[in-house]
Amino acid sequence: MREFSFNTADILSWTETVSAGDIVKLSGVVYTSRDAAHKRIKAAIESGESLPFDLKNAVIYYAGPTPTPDNLPIGSCGPTTSSRMDPYVPLLMNNGLKGMIGKGERDDAVCEAIIKNKGVYLCAVGGAGALAAKCIKSCEVIAYDDLGCESVKKLVLEDFPLIVAIDCRGGNLYK
Repeated sequence: MREFSFNTADILSWTETVSAGDIVKLSGVVYTSRDAAHKRIKAAIESGESLPFDLKNAVIYYAGPTPTPDNLPIGSCGPTTSSRMDPYVPLLMNNGLKGMIGKGERDDAVCEAIIKNKGVYLCAVGGAGALAAKCIKSCEVIAYDDLGCESVKKLVLEDFPLIVAIDCRGGNLYK
């Protein structure tokens, strides 16, 4: 097991460096998106509408943060089960998405999309949302405010602890 610190802005330089099982402390911008937002993003891509954020080299965190307490940037922000987003991932990756953060296994189509697009799937520790929130320095709702906790948010992370679950060569902790 190896440990790395990376910034999301440099994702193209490190996705091919990491292997399944590596520990990554991630800093930089990520976007939250869950089922309902993924459905809207898919519809926007298919209809040629503008997206809430640029998918090119983006990282999505499958999370729906709790309400923000006073004097903090965000409430508890743990990962949700990633497999619910599997039907959307190949399309998003083919449109530029490079990284995903969540928990749990992914289907074969997602694994193939990760390899094809030289992406990465990172796992966060489930049940530790309050601790994860300490690594989130800012949170801004950028789209689909009507979805509440499932709205798309722009987060800025600092040393967010993750494990590489699926790498761009097909290494997979779940297999």
